[in-house]
Amino acid sequence: MKSNYLFPGTGVALVTPFRKQQESVDFTKLDALINNIITGGADYIVALGTTSEAATMTENERAALKDFIVESVDGRKPVVLGIGGNNTLNVTDTIANTNFDGISGILSVAPYYNKPNQRGLLQHYKQVAEASPVPVIIYNVPGRTGVNIAAETTLQLAEECPNIVAIKEASGNLSQVMQILKYKPENFQVISGDDALTYPMIALGATGVISVIANALPKQMSDMVRFAMKGDLKKALPLHYKMLPLMNALFEEGNPAGVKALLEIEGQITNILRLPLVKVTKPLYNKISTLYNEL
Repeated sequence: MKSNYLFPGTGVALVTPFRKQQESVDFTKLDALINNIITGGADYIVALGTTSEAATMTENERAALKDFIVESVDGRKPVVLGIGGNNTLNVTDTIANTNFDGISGILSVAPYYNKPNQRGLLQHYKQVAEASPVPVIIYNVPGRTGVNIAAETTLQLAEECPNIVAIKEASGNLSQVMQILKYKPENFQVISGDDALTYPMIALGATGVISVIANALPKQMSDMVRFAMKGDLKKALPLHYKMLPLMNALFEEGNPAGVKALLEIEGQITNILRLPLVKVTKPLYNKISTLYNEL
């Protein structure tokens, strides 16, 4: 992997295990999950991203979770912290009031619901970059936010904001991804935000993934990414196809419902989500279990 990239390889969009009692955070199981991910070969941890259900937590819960993850990781891998929102001032205030000890970067999702145009997105991220004391990964996920960060906007941010070092691209639009990859500055990273598209994106020039399935299959996903990053696509491709049916199944009824079901099947966590998210249906649970056992 190229050393001039800050976040190469497999990042893991960490889930939050909850207890049955009052849906409180199960820190014991979270610690075990983090250790399993690191032992499995993942390259960095993403805390308080979408997969963590951070949107359903109080400010105090998010702060406690961030501190615990940093303590649990204990410098063994970089930690990227999710800080985003649809109120630019609130995002920059949150950054200003965050303790960044043990944090290597932030992942900042595109403003949702407001549906800003490209000029609005540009100015939003410029202010985020200016406020952040650590490198910024912008996160394009139109299926969740209702707005797409156009390739031209991404490229302008990459050129004009040295602190914006990467984009997590989850648009599913490989044409857009290729445009970014073709014209981006040399050290700017394009990171897959879709497990199922990671192999083709790396083949096109992406530098890894922020993965959901790697919560449960850290070694398999990390091995696939590592082979692909080294240019050994013949070794990476069978691993990609082996995991692909399970990758797709995990998202049939939304994220993180699928991966939490899988983690329960593995015996790592209790399958509990916070409303408005709910567990996967029994047929999908059985499908995930079958696909996992086939691995």
